[in-house]
Amino acid sequence: MSTESELFRNRAELDHEAAAAATLDSVRDRHLRSEAAWKAMAERSERVAEARVRNEQAKQDAQALG
Repeated sequence: MSTESELFRNRAELDHEAAAAATLDSVRDRHLRSEAAWKAMAERSERVAEARVRNEQAKQDAQALG
């Protein structure tokens, strides 16, 4: 099963390929902007997932001490 960030990175790659194949500047630019947006969403998703793991670990540590 794919993670959300993998999905976003796959979409970014598709837009990268579409940009490379585009013959019109406006279409290429649109795909490049879309690629950048998908990459940003992937990075944000990864940060959120990492924070979720840290928060859960902190809760478990607090319960173990408490």
